[in-house]
Amino acid sequence: MQKGKKGIFVETWKSSIAGKESQVWEKIQNIGGENGWYFGTFLWKIRGRIDLIFGGIGFRKGRPKRELEIGDQVDFWRVVNVDNSRKHLKMKAEMKLPGKVWITFEIKGDQFIQEIDFQPQGIFGRLYWIMTKPIHHYIFSGMYKAIKKF
Repeated sequence: MQKGKKGIFVETWKSSIAGKESQVWEKIQNIGGENGWYFGTFLWKIRGRIDLIFGGIGFRKGRPKRELEIGDQVDFWRVVNVDNSRKHLKMKAEMKLPGKVWITFEIKGDQFIQEIDFQPQGIFGRLYWIMTKPIHHYIFSGMYKAIKKF
């Protein structure tokens, strides 16, 4: 984990997917809803139940049955940026958190990049991210490997 600008924690995965760029982009475009998250979907559902307990929206299973557009819901994430020509998708978490979280998927050339950005709110936000880092790393790295696997 790196600490980015303005106190944002950043975790990045990056590797070559030479020859598989279009297949990986298709998987990214179809993430969530009936397709799940390709890894640890049951953990996402548990997180959704925890979110409900704390007054959040929970795991709203669903996503459009078309290419994603800005404003679309993908379970408990919201699309904030998508550019199919550049193969770039960024979503913001809508669950209850002591901060804000974004996930970005991008294909640049033959490189597949997945990035998690967490902007904590106060000391509790920082502690939350540090304490949950092992489970986040497990889920996000597993998801990354599953997306690029064929």
